[in-house]
Amino acid sequence: MTGYILRRLGYMAILIVLVAVVGFIIIELPPGSYLEVELDRIRALGGDINQAMIDALKQQYGVDQPLHIRFWKWLSGFVRGDFGLSFEYWTPVSKLIWLRLWYTIFTSLLTLVFQWVVAIFIGVYSATHRYSPLDYLFTVLQFIGLSVPAFLLALLLMVVVHRTLGWHVSGFNSPEFQDLPWNWAKIVDFAKHVWLPIVVVGANGTAWLSRVMRANLLDVLNMQYVQTARSKGVKENVVIWKHAVRNAIHPLIMVLGASLPAIISGQLIVGVVLNLPTVGPLYFRALMNQDMYLAASILMFLTFALLIGNLLADILLAIVDPRIRLGEG
Repeated sequence: MTGYILRRLGYMAILIVLVAVVGFIIIELPPGSYLEVELDRIRALGGDINQAMIDALKQQYGVDQPLHIRFWKWLSGFVRGDFGLSFEYWTPVSKLIWLRLWYTIFTSLLTLVFQWVVAIFIGVYSATHRYSPLDYLFTVLQFIGLSVPAFLLALLLMVVVHRTLGWHVSGFNSPEFQDLPWNWAKIVDFAKHVWLPIVVVGANGTAWLSRVMRANLLDVLNMQYVQTARSKGVKENVVIWKHAVRNAIHPLIMVLGASLPAIISGQLIVGVVLNLPTVGPLYFRALMNQDMYLAASILMFLTFALLIGNLLADILLAIVDPRIRLGEG
């Protein structure tokens, strides 16, 4: 198992370097730079700026340096924990993203747990109570979850929650708690807000996973070893949860690696609609303004999430299925 993990970590290191190179180049592909955006903004406000000031700004923002120098400067600093400087905010990237990153990771993990718990129980119930009224209801809800865009679902839930419960639905806290230290009242207020983005972001994945779980479990329930367990008098709950579900859950584990970055990227539009302090809206703004160090750093963290998710999925799949040998692949 140690050799297996070390090989995966080696592959991860190589892939991270490749993603860093390609991502940085892609971010730099659009013409212009943040400096030009800033100059256009100044001119739009009626201001003027001479060439000496333009040269000073180029030196300040580092946009006059060659691409490979800017990339190496950023990558070498990234390894040391120095993610560079945000040109737009003129602030170290680490100060901009750490709090947002923790919010993003926390809500993403909660969304992942929500998806799996709800999808597994709905999938198992639908497979064991096929064509029942609840099975039909779950099917309708699954198709709604797959078809309704996340931003539209966010807007609908915002209106419903605000009109029925009277809750403030923007951000993770009500305005009166924004600048207060964490206490029990703020935690309760946070809980009133955090469920909304979890449901919105997790709706599509929950609907798809529950459909997959239902279909796989129906196939497994018809297999010979399940029929043998039943003929030996094993309790139905044991047959379902210990034998059938353990094999039916394999496809869900295989997509676990891609679920976490998909959830994080899905928070982008939802974060804009709900005004959430996550990395999604910040990443979108950085790409729009070509704030290269900020955008590249967020891209790297998303890559880390994908690779770590894939590693955990491989290990979990090996634990669930003893036939998989950790020393292979």
